Amino acid sequence: MTAEGEALVGGMMNAGAVFRRGALVERPAPRTARALHAYLLALKEYGFDGAPAPVGLTADGREQLTFIPGDVALPPFPDWAMTKTALESVGSLLRRLHESSASVAVDADAEWPRDLADPAGGTMLCHNDVCPDNVVFRDGRAAAVIDFDLAAPGRPLWDVAMTARYWVPMLDPGSAAGLYPAGLDAPARLRILADSYDLSTGDRAELPGVLEQATQVCRAFVTRRVADGDPVYLQALAERGGWGRWDRVQTWLADHRKTFTAALLS
Repeated sequence: MTAEGEALVGGMMNAGAVFRRGALVERPAPRTARALHAYLLALKEYGFDGAPAPVGLTADGREQLTFIPGDVALPPFPDWAMTKTALESVGSLLRRLHESSASVAVDADAEWPRDLADPAGGTMLCHNDVCPDNVVFRDGRAAAVIDFDLAAPGRPLWDVAMTARYWVPMLDPGSAAGLYPAGLDAPARLRILADSYDLSTGDRAELPGVLEQATQVCRAFVTRRVADGDPVYLQALAERGGWGRWDRVQTWLADHRKTFTAALLS
């Protein structure tokens, strides 16, 4: 335990800047912190208990949230985080989040980040970054989602696509090998996620195309971070195959679009 508290690892945007102090987590406050805190409080009012509760903002630009106990999968991701049960629980958790989020009015005055936001926009606040680093598990099941820094208005389907990118994962086998257990069946796992979320037939038909669009948005996000000289993203890009990996993933998604569509609609 340091003077600042226990450092919490995971994630890339706030690496090394998140600390636990007893029942609280203290981290850099995003510029939308006040709007996000109101949103998180409203989620609880509408029955969603799988997110941290805001406690306050400090004078030095940090936010305080309740600590959610449990397990968070960090790369390379362990087998327990990629089981069928774990994937189903992620889909169910996302569905519950969206059902509550749909009832919460979006703060139109907040400057929501566009980094990973749905280009089509929307009337519901989407998380946009439901990656393994941001999901808390208990007993092998997803219990909570954390880190809403990149939340922005969008379509629920966009959030499903962004979640699928990390949890299926929507990566060619070569790209997945360094971070995920071997032998994950992408079409089958995409279907499991859609089923556990209870995705509509219309959204299932659209999902493969939205996945390709989401991958383009994520690549643009990394491009901006690298261009700005962000050392965390520069290192990750170098360690994970550079831009060639992004080219390979995008080609793989396009080549397998019909396979994914068939798996979703069969």
